[in-house]
Amino acid sequence: MRFLRILVTVLTGTMIVGVLTIVVLLVIRLQTPAGPSAPEILNLPDGTEVHALTQGPDFWAVVTKAGRILIFNPDGTLRQEITVE
Repeated sequence: MRFLRILVTVLTGTMIVGVLTIVVLLVIRLQTPAGPSAPEILNLPDGTEVHALTQGPDFWAVVTKAGRILIFNPDGTLRQEITVE
């Protein structure tokens, strides 16, 4: 009986620590920014909302919420703009 009481106490403590760990991880995860952010070096046009961002070996590609793909040089200057229909 004594062994069972110790076992239940240890299990309760383990569960409390586990629940607290999950709550802390959720709070940390939910505080991160919602979407991707472009590096400061890129000269995005005013009002551009970034939907996706990727980096290639010699370019940056930014997909906007307006349906455009902006290709930037590594120095941040706009190289090409593609409209997605």
